[in-house]
Amino acid sequence: MKMCIACGMPMKAKEDFAMGDESKDYCRYCARPDGSMQSYDEKLEGMTDFIVRTQGLDKAAGENAARGMMEKLPAWKK
Repeated sequence: MKMCIACGMPMKAKEDFAMGDESKDYCRYCARPDGSMQSYDEKLEGMTDFIVRTQGLDKAAGENAARGMMEKLPAWKK
């Protein structure tokens, strides 16, 4: 089973992959409408919004948590 390199989501089914393309290393949630992978800033904004919405953190704390999660993922490691 592949894991999304940009958010860490397990990709089990074809529908989980960007554009349903199992050769992609990122998921449908990390893809732009044209199928390309979102930029770091786009993903950071999306992950921050998700954390704020699901964990009830304020935006600054959510962004800090998102940065911490993203720095461990292959797409964003330096």
